[in-house]
Amino acid sequence: MRKFMLSAMAVLAVAGATVVLAEELKLEGIKCIVAPRPADATKSADHKGGKVYFCCGNCAGKFAATPEKFATAGNAQLVATKQFEQKSCPLSGGPLAEGTEVKVAGASVKFCCNNCKGKVESADEKAQLEMVFGEKAFEKAGFAKVKPKS
Repeated sequence: MRKFMLSAMAVLAVAGATVVLAEELKLEGIKCIVAPRPADATKSADHKGGKVYFCCGNCAGKFAATPEKFATAGNAQLVATKQFEQKSCPLSGGPLAEGTEVKVAGASVKFCCNNCKGKVESADEKAQLEMVFGEKAFEKAGFAKVKPKS
């Protein structure tokens, strides 16, 4: 009986932690980085010290096999889920200016000026994603993991 109670408590703790994690990350509106379907909090993988979410185990497997192929979409999802925050302009590396915020792949990003903002706004979706969340742009923008609140 005691083992049963301990097992039940462990299951409830894991289920509760999963619900809390999903609420904190607010996966509503977040898409799988492999397929354009809603992300599932129970299907995830580590990416740059954060978690990226998938719609199913098959997509998680595709990411595991070739993570570099999905890195740009993964970077965008890290920002969209507020696990990472932006420090500077993804195009110039300059300081961020007020009034330059736009949504790219579901994530809010800012720029140093309206010229950089305009370049991204005038590009197609695929180009926008690469311009803002490609590996070089991600580094230039200083995207960094959000520190947990104590």
